[in-house]
Amino acid sequence: MDDNTTQLFEPRPMDGGQGRVGAKAAAEYRTPPHNEEAEQALLGAILVNNKAYEKVGEFLRPEHFFDPAHQRIFAAIGKMIERGQIANPVTLKAYFDNDPELAPDGGSSYLAQLAASVVTVVNAGDYGKTIHDLFLRRQLIEVGTDMVNEAYQHDLDIDAMDQIEAAEKQLFDLASTGDVQGGFVAFAESLKAAIATAETAFRRSSHVTGVTTGLRDLDRKLGGMHPSDLIILAGRPSMGKTALATNIAFNAAKAYMRSNGEEGGCVGFFSLEMSAEQLATRILAGEAEVSGDKIRRGEIKDSDFPKFVQASVELGRVPFFVDDTPALSIAAVRTRCRRLKRTHGLGMVVVDYLQLLRGTSQRGNENRVQEISEITRGLKAIAKELEVPVLALSQLSRAVEMREDKRPQLADLRESGSIEQDADVVMFVYREQYYLERAEPARRPEETEDKYNDRYENWKRRYAEVHNTAEAIIAKQRHGPIGSVRLYFDGQFTRFGDLDTTHDFGPDE
Repeated sequence: MDDNTTQLFEPRPMDGGQGRVGAKAAAEYRTPPHNEEAEQALLGAILVNNKAYEKVGEFLRPEHFFDPAHQRIFAAIGKMIERGQIANPVTLKAYFDNDPELAPDGGSSYLAQLAASVVTVVNAGDYGKTIHDLFLRRQLIEVGTDMVNEAYQHDLDIDAMDQIEAAEKQLFDLASTGDVQGGFVAFAESLKAAIATAETAFRRSSHVTGVTTGLRDLDRKLGGMHPSDLIILAGRPSMGKTALATNIAFNAAKAYMRSNGEEGGCVGFFSLEMSAEQLATRILAGEAEVSGDKIRRGEIKDSDFPKFVQASVELGRVPFFVDDTPALSIAAVRTRCRRLKRTHGLGMVVVDYLQLLRGTSQRGNENRVQEISEITRGLKAIAKELEVPVLALSQLSRAVEMREDKRPQLADLRESGSIEQDADVVMFVYREQYYLERAEPARRPEETEDKYNDRYENWKRRYAEVHNTAEAIIAKQRHGPIGSVRLYFDGQFTRFGDLDTTHDFGPDE
C-alpha cells in the first residue's frame, strides 16, 4: 500500500501560477489522525499468530481502523476466529479474491504481504491501543465539527442547553467506547477490597458498610446505602417518599459533618418537584421542631425564632447541596454530579423524582417506556462511575388504589420494568394511617347499632396501632434480605425516625 498516503495533498495553483490560494489551502488541509503502519503491523501479527487477536479483540472493532480495506480484513479475521477457525492468508483468500477494496493493493495477495512483513507479534496489544486512540481522536474531531455546525444553526426547537447536553452525551458515549482499562481482576484483589469493607463496618459503632440512612432499623436491613448502588424509593402520593428521602439524605450529610468524613457523605439533591426554598423550609421545620404549615402561613411565635437561629447554625455547616432546576436531562445530572464530586466531594446522590427527568433524545415522539429505561440506566451508570449510592424516587401506578390491600408491589412501578431491573434496591414507603383516615366507618342504613359499634371499634383500634407509623417495604435487595421495616412518622414536621424512640405527641400549638 502507498506509504505516502499521510502526506499533505498539494493542490494545483489557482491564481495564474502564483500558487497563493493553493498554498493557503495546503497549509489549512490536515488529514485525520491515523497510523497506517500500526494497522498493517497488527493485521499481519494476527494473520501470523491468531493468539494476538486475544490482546485486542475485547476493545478493538473494525470501524476503529482508518483504512476501509483494513476494516474489512479485521472484520473477516474476527469472524473466523470466533467460529474457531484459523484466519491466515490461505483461509481468507476466497473472501478477498474479488474484493474491489483490495484491488489497488494486489487483491488477496495483500494478505500475504501483511503476514510476510511481520517481525514480531509481541507488540500487537500496543498496536491495537494506538489504533483505538487515533480512532477516538478522529471521533473527537467529528464531535467538535458537529458542535460548531449545530451552534451556527438557529433551530427554534433546540436551544443551546439542549446542544450542550447532546454534546456531553456524545463525549460520554465516546469515553466508554472500547474501554481498554477494563478486564478481569485477580480474585485476591477482590478479597482484599471485601475484607477492607468488612473492617470499616466493624470499626464503626453502627456497623454499617455503606452510607448511613440515619435510621437504625433500616440500616440494619440494608447495611447502609452502598457505593455504586441504585436505590429506588417508590410510593403513592402523600405516603411521604420525599420526606423519607430528605431525612435519609440529610442524616447522611450530618453524619459526614459530625464524623469528619468517616461516615455518611456529601449529598447532591436534585429536587425537580420542589424548589430549594421549599425543601429548606421542610428541613428547617423538622430541625427546629416548628410546624412547616405554620411557617408557610406565618403563624409562628417570637419564641420560635431562636429555634430557627440555632437550627440554621447547625444546618449551615452540613454538606448538603440542592439543585432545583426543572426538567433536567440525565446527561445534565451526570455532568453536575461530576462537577460536585470534583469541587466538594460526593458521597450520595438523590433524585426527586425520576419521572421528572428527561432522556437525551431530542425526538418528540420517543416512547416514554424507552425514555424511562434510558434514565434508569443513566442513573445506574452515574452510581458506578462516581462510586456513590444514587437514591431515586419513583411514582407508582394507580393499580395500588384498586386493591383492598394497598401495600405496593414491584409490579406497581410505573411506566417501565427497567426500574426494577436496573435497581439494586427497590423500597416502598407505605402509611396505613393515610388510608384509614379516609375510611372512617359510617353507619349503613340496614346496619344495627351494635354491629356498627363493633365495626367502628375495630377501625379505631387499628388506627391507634398504626398512628404516626410508616413501613419501609424492601421488595428487592440484590445484596441482602427483603422485608418490612416499621418507622415512626411525624406528619407535623414531615420527618421519620426509629419507632421505639420516645416522641412527644402533645397538643398542636
